Amino acid sequence: MAFIGQSVRRFEDARFLTGQGRYVADLPAEGAVHMVVLRSPHAHARITRIDATPAQAFVLTAAALAEAGIGPLPCPAQIGVPIAMAARPVLAEGVVRYVGQPVAFVFAETPEAARDAAERIIVEYETLPANADPLAAFSAPVLHPQAPHNRAFDWQKGDLAAVEAGFAAAACITRLAITNQRVTCAPIEPRAAVAFPDGKLVCNGQAVHGMRRQIAQCMGLAEGDLHLITPDVGGGFGVKNVPFPEHIGLLHAARLLGRPTRWVGEQAEEFAGSAHGRGMHSQGAIALDGQGRILALRVDGVSEMGAYLSPHGPSCATNAAGTAHGGGYAIAAIHVRMQGAYTNTTPLEAYRGAGKPEANHVIEMLIEAAAREHGFDPVALRAKNLVASHPYSTAMGMVIADGQFPKNLAAAEALADRAGFAGRRAASAAQGRLRGLGLACFMETARGGFGEWARVRLDAEGRVELALGSHSNGQGHETSFCQIAADHLGLPMADFSYVQGDTSRVLKGQGHGGARSLHQGGRALVEAMDALIEKARPRAARLLQAQSVVFAEGHFRAPHGASLALAALGPLEAEAEHDSALCTFPHGAQIAEVEIDPETGETTLTRYIACDDYGALVNPMLTIGQVQGGLAQGIGQALMERIAYDGDGQLLSATFMDYALPRAADLPDLQVHLQPGCPASVNPLGVKGVGQAGAIAAPQVVMAAVLDALAGRGVGWIDMPARPEVVWKALGRAGAG
Repeated sequence: MAFIGQSVRRFEDARFLTGQGRYVADLPAEGAVHMVVLRSPHAHARITRIDATPAQAFVLTAAALAEAGIGPLPCPAQIGVPIAMAARPVLAEGVVRYVGQPVAFVFAETPEAARDAAERIIVEYETLPANADPLAAFSAPVLHPQAPHNRAFDWQKGDLAAVEAGFAAAACITRLAITNQRVTCAPIEPRAAVAFPDGKLVCNGQAVHGMRRQIAQCMGLAEGDLHLITPDVGGGFGVKNVPFPEHIGLLHAARLLGRPTRWVGEQAEEFAGSAHGRGMHSQGAIALDGQGRILALRVDGVSEMGAYLSPHGPSCATNAAGTAHGGGYAIAAIHVRMQGAYTNTTPLEAYRGAGKPEANHVIEMLIEAAAREHGFDPVALRAKNLVASHPYSTAMGMVIADGQFPKNLAAAEALADRAGFAGRRAASAAQGRLRGLGLACFMETARGGFGEWARVRLDAEGRVELALGSHSNGQGHETSFCQIAADHLGLPMADFSYVQGDTSRVLKGQGHGGARSLHQGGRALVEAMDALIEKARPRAARLLQAQSVVFAEGHFRAPHGASLALAALGPLEAEAEHDSALCTFPHGAQIAEVEIDPETGETTLTRYIACDDYGALVNPMLTIGQVQGGLAQGIGQALMERIAYDGDGQLLSATFMDYALPRAADLPDLQVHLQPGCPASVNPLGVKGVGQAGAIAAPQVVMAAVLDALAGRGVGWIDMPARPEVVWKALGRAGAG
């Protein structure tokens, strides 16, 4: 039986559904001291006095960390242009620059005692002017002397002269100011960690090797002095890809106290004290000829960085987004300029898609607006401009090796039932409601970190351990990688075990991020299995008394007909590593239908269909689940989610009372139609990244439907999220006009 392509139920689910999951907060740590973080209540202030004596507890301050030689948290991002890198202290050094910034680490025998002790610490502040508006940042008071005008970077890519020529020759030009609002990852499991005196850190991370490297740099240690382990992870979406101040505090205190230290974040402090995503503000413009061919795309934007640079923060809006600007459209000339802005807000980090959702949203909203402004059919306008032959070199330097963009759009258009929509719109109108239909496309550039490592170990009993440097935070790797291995080695799936997220058992790896695991990790696994087979071949030939043997279906076979099972040749192991920088290009076209109550502005999503290409499918059920999860997050951004600050930098959306996530009742059946026939050519499995696609696609699809519903009432544009208040006010302004 072939396992690849089968919807095998996840092995992980047995423990998850029976309460046997191994999450950080569940792990025993005998004698552990509990940590609480004292955080800044101010967006910008000078610390004039801090007195920890009343706490009557063990307290770490910035002065204590400096005395121990602990430096700033590193930001290893390289984006091809200079970055005004402001040092990010583990604990505030004299000045706090955002609400939620750690000021002290407090330790006690129980979380309650640590919380009481933290409240007794005396901290006196002298407030300073704060700026939470990224569009005003370049003229606001300077946050860091290293960054004049609060400009973290000024990044540009593309051919500006060609773009200007395209606009000069255009028959139609459309311009939009597009905000991709700041959001939070909000995984079910908050950040948490347990540290031990010997340098072991158990944390809910997504990339233990990268985290270890950065923590070691911060603490002045060798990487080998640290041992990072990640058990089960209750969602990550980017926020768990990087180290945070809390990890440093736990490790340092464990060394000083000679006892384990434990910290489990609370949801309220996660809103302010972890990291946010998105936060891109773009001035976009598109030039078309008289027939609707796109001649040029120009984007001038400001990306929010927050008060400090998180490790992936500068890359998201620049190099990562740069791979996806223009989407799957054949656009001859593109130029993008993106400036990073320091503000008195929580730092920005990668969030599911990391720049690709922002880039896709810009081009899709420009095409949608151009169609309405210049009298084109929005679906026909997309069809006219989609990449139709491969390989295709984009104006941003990417080579799209394979794809079926027109086919996906045609499939979506057929399912959209545009002819029948007229009747549904009329029925809604009869009830006083506005109905809209949106159909838009997306293209992901999936890769994450370059390359990956894998090891395959066959023991004497015939069981096989798979160790990979990529990492699951809920995707189902324990199942999908075993499916691949079972097919490749011809052994039952039950004979395999899977190891990840442990720097003592996994030599190296890039972890998870960028929808990379099957593309990068799967290739490394196949190469390691091939190496294992080649190591076993001479032994099998000797035992079979043959000069050559052929391996198939779990057995070596000699020309004279005798055979020997691979499982009988252990113990044996092999590893492989590659450094591929090639991307896969998952893509598709999706449909949304909405109904709006003009009296309240409330939007109801009534229908959602995705027609997407993810190459060869290892486990279709897991693929659909990943897409649906991403769709839920993208829909949430389109209709509900927004991190908001007031003028003084106070976080207004600081709890789930003020930050809305979509629930099951807010979503229709999310229909995912997997389009066959286009395996990726850049990896041996033919797979394409899945994990981010839904979050990349859904925002523009939903917003196209919302704008379609509002167009008849004279509303031309609103930014995400299309919350009831926003929609209601837009209708009011249009009516008054």
